[in-house]
Amino acid sequence: MKAAFIQNTRRIHQLSVILIASTIMVSCGSSKSASAAKNKSSKTVAKSENLRKLDSKFDGKVSGSIKDILKDAEKYIGTPYKFGGNTSSGFDCSGFTVKVFEENDLKLPRRSSDQAETGKNIDIKEVKPGDLLFFATAGGSRVSHVGIVHDIGSDGEVKFIHASTSKGVIISSLNEKYWNKAYLHAKRVL
Repeated sequence: MKAAFIQNTRRIHQLSVILIASTIMVSCGSSKSASAAKNKSSKTVAKSENLRKLDSKFDGKVSGSIKDILKDAEKYIGTPYKFGGNTSSGFDCSGFTVKVFEENDLKLPRRSSDQAETGKNIDIKEVKPGDLLFFATAGGSRVSHVGIVHDIGSDGEVKFIHASTSKGVIISSLNEKYWNKAYLHAKRVL
């Protein structure tokens, strides 16, 4: 009887660990076709056919506090992906956004799905640097990835900085097929 109780307790513990690990793993998704950027600027990505129009009309100036957030985000370009990571030795997507905002005295929830519930919903046409973009990298409508709008090209191209699973912290574009398809919505938290 006691052995069966111990075995059931172990099984419950193992299932709990698996459930927690699965929840964290889904929080950052994949980045199969993300392109690497080794410097602060990123090249314009030409739109492929059959992509949604995900451009911003923002062409204004960026405040000092947003510039500080972007500067802090840029210093991590090239940092590797690390499951559950939230330090300069490695980040997952939501760990990256938490760290960058924390360095600027702003608190975000730890999980990307919880971050998606924070702030004000904004249309993609209105996004500006510093806003958060949310993605469903496994398809459907469940948030599994987050990035920070980095800059808006003169043609409205939205580029964002994020921790990708394959290439670590990089700058990507909503004109990339993978990210265009996975994009869900944007939030303003500043």
